[in-house]
Amino acid sequence: MQIVLDNLSKRFGNDWIFKGLTYTFETNKPCAVVGANGSGKSTLLQLIAGIGQPTAGKLAYLAYPDKPLPTEQWYKQIAISAPYLELIEEFTLAELVRFHTQFKPLRGGLGRQDFLDAIELSHAKDKAVQYFSSGMKQRLKLGLVFYSDVPVMLLDEPTTNLDAQATNWYKKTLENNIKDRLCVICSNQPHEYEVCESVLDMMQWKNADA
Repeated sequence: MQIVLDNLSKRFGNDWIFKGLTYTFETNKPCAVVGANGSGKSTLLQLIAGIGQPTAGKLAYLAYPDKPLPTEQWYKQIAISAPYLELIEEFTLAELVRFHTQFKPLRGGLGRQDFLDAIELSHAKDKAVQYFSSGMKQRLKLGLVFYSDVPVMLLDEPTTNLDAQATNWYKKTLENNIKDRLCVICSNQPHEYEVCESVLDMMQWKNADA
């Protein structure tokens, strides 16, 4: 799997967030996207996830061997965790997992109870998500990415609201679920992207010519 960015640019009003970004993300080559606040890390991740459209340039998903995927098929390939994405808080944890797996099955034949055990939240399966702590919600978001049977994992500020113990869980679980997947991590915290082989610095595209 490849995600190919060709001269990708995004503008809000009169302000260019980034210009002329050309890059290729690949399976088994995890990449960290870094840059100062406002450099476009989250905006780029949203474009990759199909949330919004670029102002200019192209973005393509290629399934090997170099076979383009239709835009309407992208969502089936992606799982994303980000602070700005909301969970269905009226559901209990068990109900949310059941709902999620109707669209994206769990990988490796994992059962729903196995999933709850893996994210260490089985004790809260009958609790409404709206009553979860911020750390529990973040662990749930990450778990839905790690254990969904999709080839692309997109993570934005993954250890937001996680304490030290949960951060260690994140690192271990990421390492155990990254093989044979395309992984993009947006972060300015090195401990969040230790697994990444390459780094894309958004600042170099901040003032590029459109």
